[in-house]
Amino acid sequence: MSTADVRPAGQADVAEIARIQVQVWRMAYAEILGQRVVDGLDAGDLANRWSGAVEHPDTDVYVACEGSFTVGFCVAGPAPEEDVTSADGTLPQDADRTGLVATVLVEPRWGRRGHGGRLLATAASALRERGAERGVTWVAQSDSASLSFFRGAGWNPDGTVRTLDTGERTVRELRLTGALDLRLS
Repeated sequence: MSTADVRPAGQADVAEIARIQVQVWRMAYAEILGQRVVDGLDAGDLANRWSGAVEHPDTDVYVACEGSFTVGFCVAGPAPEEDVTSADGTLPQDADRTGLVATVLVEPRWGRRGHGGRLLATAASALRERGAERGVTWVAQSDSASLSFFRGAGWNPDGTVRTLDTGERTVRELRLTGALDLRLS
């Protein structure tokens, strides 16, 4: 039986992070984002961006591993104002104590093994250590798998939506919010 764990990402992980993003987006998000968008993903460009994220002091990047394989990743940090602002433009009182989980991606072939939950729980713990009291994330309204995942962790839509234009599709995203005291069962 392989050992599964989550650890902070380093520069040696950025190529695998980029590979996982390309693979997951091509398999799961082509219909949501548009085929041209996902076909245009370049693992080299993404690796350069992930390299910066891994080094950024306000960003926590984690990788999930099963045995010697990197199977997923998660990115979190303090939530920027635009991610917590209400639809009417006001900031909630806890804006400076809110963390953002920017992404949780696990390769489909490694799915249903708890990697996503371990990634989210690790990110939530780190956000609490940074002083965050709750978390937010954005999920495409049509992404039933991600919505189900976050709802299973107790994160639910808070009524705020945003619309993104990918150049090929318009994507409606729901903001979900939840507690950071996640425990793995």
